[in-house]
Amino acid sequence: MRILTLATTALLTLAADAAYAHAFLDHAEPRVGSTAPAAPKEVVLSFTQNLEPAFSSVEVSDANGARVDLGKPKISASTMRVGVKPLPPGTYRVRWQVLSVDTHTTEGNFTFQVGQ
Repeated sequence: MRILTLATTALLTLAADAAYAHAFLDHAEPRVGSTAPAAPKEVVLSFTQNLEPAFSSVEVSDANGARVDLGKPKISASTMRVGVKPLPPGTYRVRWQVLSVDTHTTEGNFTFQVGQ
């Protein structure tokens, strides 16, 4: 019985570690789904793990799908930031794809609004 308990504990520990082995979006500025009273100069994404800069990207687009970001993001540890063009009032979509330093990829998207 003791061996079964130890084996079960070890298996659950490995499963828990595997669940945390991806870089998930922790928070963003502008905040996910928020309305910013003034246009931001950049979008900042913070993740739960450090990122591999060469294989991580973000795009910001307007309601028509036109890109409004200023290109390649700057990545430092678990934070990715990208400048944006001057944004008029409207809805914007942020799409990101990241590779964490442990080689797992995740992706996602969210919207935010400016001045509405």
